[in-house]
Amino acid sequence: MKKTKNSYKKSGVNIDTAEKFTKYIGKYSKQAFKKKINKFNKSNIGSFASVFDIKQINIKNPLLVASTDGVGTKVEIANRLNKFDTIGIDLVAMCVNDLIVQGAKPLFFLDYIATKKIQLPKMKKIIRGIINGCKIADCLLVGGETAEMPGTYTKNKFDLAGFTVGVVDRKKIITKDKVKNKNIVLAVPSSGLHSNGYSLVRKILKNTKIDKFLKKELLIPTKIYTKEILSLVNKGLINSSAHITGGGLIENITRSVPNNLTVNIDLSKIKVHRIFKWLKNKNISDTEMLRTFNCGVGFCLITDKNKVPKLKKYFNKKFQPYKIGFISKSSKRINLLKNIKW
Repeated sequence: MKKTKNSYKKSGVNIDTAEKFTKYIGKYSKQAFKKKINKFNKSNIGSFASVFDIKQINIKNPLLVASTDGVGTKVEIANRLNKFDTIGIDLVAMCVNDLIVQGAKPLFFLDYIATKKIQLPKMKKIIRGIINGCKIADCLLVGGETAEMPGTYTKNKFDLAGFTVGVVDRKKIITKDKVKNKNIVLAVPSSGLHSNGYSLVRKILKNTKIDKFLKKELLIPTKIYTKEILSLVNKGLINSSAHITGGGLIENITRSVPNNLTVNIDLSKIKVHRIFKWLKNKNISDTEMLRTFNCGVGFCLITDKNKVPKLKKYFNKKFQPYKIGFISKSSKRINLLKNIKW
């Protein structure tokens, strides 16, 4: 028999390595989610599609809510620092934090990893991060896809995407229509940069040595707010909320308020993290900072004034919500009071 000149492996795709990785994901996720897995509610890792038993969700009028996202060029920082154990948490966070804005409990998650070549030690760290994120968010990793794409990705390059589905009772869904005049706007602290603005960060870092402070700050995983926000939803303590991601505080908070009401934000009240002060000193305008980064505010809550004391009890000291504004009647979408203090 003639020796084969062409093969999939010679083109850069190793099916055997991909199968090893799939088996690893199946084994690791089975151990991680053993308390949540049953016959029709399992990870199905390696199957063509995944099954989730919706009957176990005790909601009379369920609405399914879906969200998809990635982590942007934060993956390039992970490559530069050769640290891959937290980027998966970021991926889950960016998806589930959007989901909970509408009061939905995350049910399951799927991931997509694309790379030039599957490097098992690196991929295992990424997937462990994803599974860890799912555990924090109290949802199940039910499947995903890992693609080797030589010619599309260069050496060591990779990208991540995630998809999640959640459920909320029709009577408890959070919409901007519940926002009222004189409601209070609260800021919930972020854990750091989260997963936005990294193209600008990388531009600044091009000629900058990454010291001990930056090494720690740049890959702090995005805070997952699932437990706290869903507790508030179940207790009826919020009227609306906003996940502060791309576009920053100003663009995201207005998405959660009706057009006939104005969001008044006192920027001087924002508790700015050190990493944002460091970035501000790199010749970035206030406007650009507020549009690009969360500046220390990872989530916003809009609620009645009398509910604020009870609401705060659901957050630990590090992520205690604090007042940064209020809602009023006006034709303006947003009114910025005072300047941010760097």
